[in-house]
Amino acid sequence: MDQQPTNQAPVPARANAIPRVLVATTAMLTFISFWRAAAIVLNDLASSAYYAGGEAEGFIGKTAPWFILAIMVFSYAVRAVYVESCSMFVRGGVYRVVKEALGGTLAKFSVSALMFDYILTGPISGVAAGQYLAGLLNETAAYLHLNVVFPVNLTAASFAVAVTLYFWWQNIKGIPESSDKSLKIMQLTTVMVVLLIGWCAYTLWVRGGHLPPWPFPRNVILDKNSLGWLSGRELGQLIGLVAIFVGLGHSVLAMSGEESLAQVYREIQHPKLPNLKKAGLVIFLYSLLFTSLVSFFAVMIIPDGERKHFLENLIGGLAMHLEGPYPVRLLFHGFVVLVGTLILAGAVNTAIVGSNGVLNRVSEDGVLSDWFRQPHRRFGTSHRIINIVVAFQILTIVISHGDVTFLANLYAFGVIWSFAMKGLAVLVLRYTHPGDREYRVPLNLKLGNVEIPLGLALITLILLAIAVVNLFTKPDATMAGLVFSGLLFVGFTVSERIVHKRGVAYVEMDQFNVTAREELSPETVGCRPGNILVPVSNYHALYPLSAVLARVKPGRRDVVVLHVRVLRRSGSGESELEPGQLFGSIEQYLFTQALAISEKRGKPIRLAVVAATDIWDGILRAAASLQSATIVLGHSSKWSTQEQARQIGLAWERLPDPRPQFNLEIFAPGGQREFFLLGPHAPHLTASEINLIHQLWLRFSEPLAPEELHHHDIVHFALNEVVQELDEGKEQEVLQRLKQHVEENKARRKPTS
Repeated sequence: MDQQPTNQAPVPARANAIPRVLVATTAMLTFISFWRAAAIVLNDLASSAYYAGGEAEGFIGKTAPWFILAIMVFSYAVRAVYVESCSMFVRGGVYRVVKEALGGTLAKFSVSALMFDYILTGPISGVAAGQYLAGLLNETAAYLHLNVVFPVNLTAASFAVAVTLYFWWQNIKGIPESSDKSLKIMQLTTVMVVLLIGWCAYTLWVRGGHLPPWPFPRNVILDKNSLGWLSGRELGQLIGLVAIFVGLGHSVLAMSGEESLAQVYREIQHPKLPNLKKAGLVIFLYSLLFTSLVSFFAVMIIPDGERKHFLENLIGGLAMHLEGPYPVRLLFHGFVVLVGTLILAGAVNTAIVGSNGVLNRVSEDGVLSDWFRQPHRRFGTSHRIINIVVAFQILTIVISHGDVTFLANLYAFGVIWSFAMKGLAVLVLRYTHPGDREYRVPLNLKLGNVEIPLGLALITLILLAIAVVNLFTKPDATMAGLVFSGLLFVGFTVSERIVHKRGVAYVEMDQFNVTAREELSPETVGCRPGNILVPVSNYHALYPLSAVLARVKPGRRDVVVLHVRVLRRSGSGESELEPGQLFGSIEQYLFTQALAISEKRGKPIRLAVVAATDIWDGILRAAASLQSATIVLGHSSKWSTQEQARQIGLAWERLPDPRPQFNLEIFAPGGQREFFLLGPHAPHLTASEINLIHQLWLRFSEPLAPEELHHHDIVHFALNEVVQELDEGKEQEVLQRLKQHVEENKARRKPTS
C-alpha cells in the first residue's frame, strides 16, 4: 500500500495526479456481547436438534443417543480449533487461510466442500421445518375428525421451496443481520426447551423408563443401510473401531453450525478472546442439553413400534407422547413447530447469506470473475450469486422429494469435510506460522525447541477418520458430494486462470492511489470538519452525489464520497479482508463513476472506503470520525423515506457518547429532498400547533396570576402529564390515543378530490 502524506489536497477527476482513495483498515464495527454471539451461533446449531437424533437412529438404531452425546462432547474440542483459528486472525478469508497452509488446490477443494455444506443447509432446514408442519397439520386434522391427510414429503418440499423463495427475495433486496432477532428467537427456544425437558422428566417419573442400549459394537446396527459400500466386507479385528466411527459419522450432523462461531468472532466486544470462550461454553452447555436430551428422551418415551414414524419429526413425536391430556399435548406440539419453523427458516436464510458471502470472498480473492459481484441495478446486492445459489437449492429440494434422510446424508459430506480441512489447516499453520498465539488447542508437548500439538493433531485425526469412513458408508452423499465439489473445483480453477489471464477488467476505469490507514479522520482523508458525507454503494444510483455537487460551493465545504463494505458473518468471519480486497474492481468502477460526476461539475471530492457490520452504524461512525455536518443519502428501494430516517435515527442512538448531531438529507431519484435532524433537537411546530400553545397560555395565565406562566411551561406540563400516565400503567391507552391523533392528522393532510 502507498504510504504518502495524508493531508494532501483533493484531486479532481481527470487531473494529472492519480485520485487517492483512503481505505480505513480499522472497521466501523458494531460490537455485541458474548450472550448475543452465543444466540447467533445457537440459531444455527440448535436447528440440527430437530433432525440429527432421528436421522442417526434411522441408521444405527437405539444406541444413537450415546453417539449424539459423544459428538456434542467432541464439538467442544472442535470449537477449540476455531478459537485458535480466530486467535491467529489471519487476513484474507477462508480461501487465503487454507491456501496459505495447504496450497491453492486444497484451498479450492475446501471452499467447494464449504459451498456444498451451505447449499444443503437451506434445503435440509426448510424440508425439516415442512416435515414438522405436516405432522402438526395431520395430528390436528385427526383430532378434529377431518378426513384430510397432508402428504408429508410433498408438504415438506412445497414449504421448503416457498421459504427459500421468500428469503431469495429478501436477500435480493438486502436483508440486515440482527443479533436482536437471534436473541429473541433463542429466548423463545429456551422456553420451549425448559418446558420440554421438564415435561419429559415428569413423564419418565410417572411411567418409568430405561436408558438406550450402551454403545457397544454389538448394539450398533451394522447393515447395508448403515455400512454402505463397507457392507459385506470382511473387517476382522477392525469391526469394533469401524462400528464406533460409523456411529459417529451418522451422528455428525448434531454439530453442524459450529463454523458460525468463527463467523461471529469479529463482532464480539472487548476482551474478544475471553468473550469468545464464554460464548463457546454457553453454546456447548445449551446444545449438549438440548440436542442430546431430545435423542435420549425420544428413545425412552416413544414406544419402539411408533418411534420409527417420527424419525424425521422427532421433537413433534416426543411432544405427542408426553404424559397429559391430548389437547394440551397438541397445543405444545404447535409451540414446538412454531419454534422449529423460526429456527429452521432462519437457517434457510443463513444458507443463502453464507453462500453469498463465501462466493463474494472467493471473487475478491481473484478466483471468480467480478461478473458475479456486479450489483443489482435497483437494490445494489450481488444478485447473480444469490440467483445461482437459490437455483441450486430449489433443484436440490425438488430432487429430494422432501426426504430429510436423503438431504442429511448429502449434508454430512459438506459438514465433516469442512471441519476436517479447517483442522488440517490450523495444524499446518502451527508449523508454518509458529509465532505466539493468544490461544492454543490444549495438550501440547515440548521436545527441545519443537512443539508437538498433540491435542490439535488428535482432533484433526478424528475428523479426518470420520470423513473417510463417511465416504464409504454414505455412497449417495459421496458421489453427489464429489461430483458437486469436483465441478465447483474445476469451475474455480478455470475461472481463476481466466481472471488472471485477463488481468485488468474490460471496462475502462480510472486508476486510484489506494492508501491504507488505521483510522478514518479529517486529516487522513484530507477534508475539513463540517464536511458533507455522501455514502454510495450502487453505481446505478449516484443521484445524491450529483445533487450535492450541483449546490455546493468549492472552498466552502468539502464533499467526502464514502463506500461502506458490509462485512457478513459468513465466509470465515474470523478473517479480515485485506485493504486491497476492500477496494476491488466493483469499488473501482463505482468511484470511477463518482469521479466522472465530479469532473462534469468541476468540483473536487474525497474518496474513502470503510468496512462495517451494519450499514447505518458504518455511515454514522464514519461521519463522527470525519466530523461531518451533513449526511446525504439516496432513497431506499426497500423502505419509505420516513422508515429510512427512523432506521438511521435508531442507529444514531447506538453511537457511543458524546453523540454528535447531524443533518440528514434523503434525495429521491427525481430530485425531491427531505430533511431530518439526527439527535435531540427542537421540533418544527406548525402555525396551528404554535397557536394551540398560545391559546392554552392565555387560558391559564390569568387564573395562575400572580405566578408567571411561560409558553414553555405549557409544553413541559403536557409532557409531564404523559409521563405520569405511562408511570401509572396506562401506556396502551396513551398509545391508542396517540395513534388516533396521528391518523387524524394524516387524514387532514390528504388533499380532497
